[in-house]
Amino acid sequence: MSDIIVNQLSFSYDNSYHEIFKNVSLTINTDWKLGFIGRNGKGKTTFFQLLMGKYDYSGTITSQVEFEYFPFNIKNKSSLAIDVAKEIIAPYSLWEEEMDQCIKAGDESSMMHYGEIQMLFQEHDGYVIEEKIIKEMLQLKVNEQVLYHPFDTLSYGERTKVMLAALFLKKNRFLLIDEPTNHLDTLGRKQLAEYLNSKSGFILVSHDRAFIDSCVDHILSLNKQSIDIVQGNYSTWIENKNRKDQFEIQENEILKKDIDRLIKSKERTSRWSDQVESRKFGTKGVDRGHIGHVAAKMMKRSKSLENRQDDAIMKKKELLKDVEEIRNLRMNILPFPKNRMVELRDVTVAFGDHVILEDINLSILKGDRVAMKGKNGSGKSTLIKTILGEFEPTKGTCYVAAGLKIAYVSQDTSGVKGDLNEFIKNQNLDETVFKAVLRQMDFGRDQFEKSMEYYSQGQKKKILLAASLVCDSHLCIWDEPLNYVDILSRIQIENVLLKYKPTMIFVEHDQVFSDKISTKELLL
Repeated sequence: MSDIIVNQLSFSYDNSYHEIFKNVSLTINTDWKLGFIGRNGKGKTTFFQLLMGKYDYSGTITSQVEFEYFPFNIKNKSSLAIDVAKEIIAPYSLWEEEMDQCIKAGDESSMMHYGEIQMLFQEHDGYVIEEKIIKEMLQLKVNEQVLYHPFDTLSYGERTKVMLAALFLKKNRFLLIDEPTNHLDTLGRKQLAEYLNSKSGFILVSHDRAFIDSCVDHILSLNKQSIDIVQGNYSTWIENKNRKDQFEIQENEILKKDIDRLIKSKERTSRWSDQVESRKFGTKGVDRGHIGHVAAKMMKRSKSLENRQDDAIMKKKELLKDVEEIRNLRMNILPFPKNRMVELRDVTVAFGDHVILEDINLSILKGDRVAMKGKNGSGKSTLIKTILGEFEPTKGTCYVAAGLKIAYVSQDTSGVKGDLNEFIKNQNLDETVFKAVLRQMDFGRDQFEKSMEYYSQGQKKKILLAASLVCDSHLCIWDEPLNYVDILSRIQIENVLLKYKPTMIFVEHDQVFSDKISTKELLL
C-alpha cells in the first residue's frame, strides 16, 4: 500500500483562459477501487493524462507506482490475442530473444547478461504467464479459446476483457480505466463489475450507475468548482451530494433574505444621515457642529452596514459553488392519429447465408417505450435499421405508418464534425432552441465556437440527443444513446422522457435508465 499525492495541481491548455484544475490537492491510496465522476468535458481524461505525465502542469504529483491507461494502444492487432496480452504485460518476446542470443554466444559476459534477463523474466512470471492470462480470462467469463484467435477478429467486448486482464497482471501498476463499458452488453457489464470488484488499485471512469455502484469503494468527483474524494460507492455519493446541495440551497435562501434586510437598512440609514446633514443649512439657530457630528455617526453606521452587506455577498458567492442544477429539458412530441406506429411480422434479415434476425414479431403502439435487449451481435442495431428502412427484410413484413416522423439517435458519432451552425442548418433545427438545450446539458458558450471534431465523445453524443429532443417527431429510435454521456445528463434525459412520455424503441445497456424508461422489452 502506498499513496498518490497531488499537491496544488493547476493546469490549463495552451491558448485557453480557462483553468481545468486550480490548486487541487488530494491523496489517493493505491489499494482503493476509485470511481471517477464528473460532467463531460470537465477534465477526467485530462486528469489521467496529467498522472501519466503527458502535459506540463504546476504543482506536484508524487507516486511510488507507475500508471497504466486503458484503453491500451495495440500496435499489432493481427497477432493472437494471447500474444497481444503478453506484450502488454512485459516484453517477453524481446527477453526470450536476448536469452537465446546469450546462450549462443556462450562467453562469460553473455551468460552474466543471461542471468540478469532471466531474473527479469521470472520476476514478471514469464514461465507461467500464459496460465495466469487464462485464469484472468476465466474470471472474466471468457472462453480461453478466444486467446488463440487474432485480436482484430474479437468482438469489442472480448478485446476490452483481454486488455484489462493483461493490465491487471502488470507489476506495480495503478490502472487508469477510462470508460470500459461502452462496447459491453448488460451481461458483459455485470461480468466486468464482478471482476473489478475482486481487484484493487485503479481509478475507473464510468457513467453507468449500476456498474460503478457494484465495483468501487471510493468516489473521486469533479464538481463545478472543486474536486474531492469520499468513501463509498455511487449511491453513497449521490445521497450525500443531494443532502449537501439541499443544505446549501436552504442556506442561500436564508442569506438572500438577510441581504435584502441589510440593503433596506442601509438605504434607510443613508437617508437618515442625508437628512441630518441637510439640517446644517437653511435652518437658523442650529448647532451645525452638533448636527455634523450626528451626521458623521450616521454615515459611519451606514458604512458599517455596507461592509456587512459586502461580506454577506461574498459569503453568498462561496455558497452553491458545487450545486449541480439538473435543468428541465423539453421535447417536441407531435400527436399521431393512429395507435399503431410500427409492426414487424415474422421478419428475418440475412446477409448471404448469415442470418442476423429470424422470425421477429413486434408491435409499437402509441405510448410504448420498448427496450431492446440481447447480447452483442444479436441484431439490435440491424432491427433498428430495418425499421428505418436501411435494410429490407429477407422475409416477413415491416410496417411503418405513413407520415411517421422519427427522431433517430445513432450509436455512431463520427458524423458529428465541422461547424456547429452548419450542423444546425443541415438538420433544419431551430438554432435558439437547440443551443438552449445544449446549455441546459452543461455546454459552455465557448463550445459553440469550436469545431465539433474537438468535442469529447460525451459532448458529441449530447449533440445527437439534443437534435432528437428539439426536432418534431412522433417516434424516437435511440441506439445506445448514453455511451460517454455523464451521469447528471443521464438523469436529465430520464426526467424529460418520463415527463413527455414519447413513443420510443431504444437500445441501452445502462440498467438504471432501462428500468426507469421502458414499458416493455424485446429480447433478441
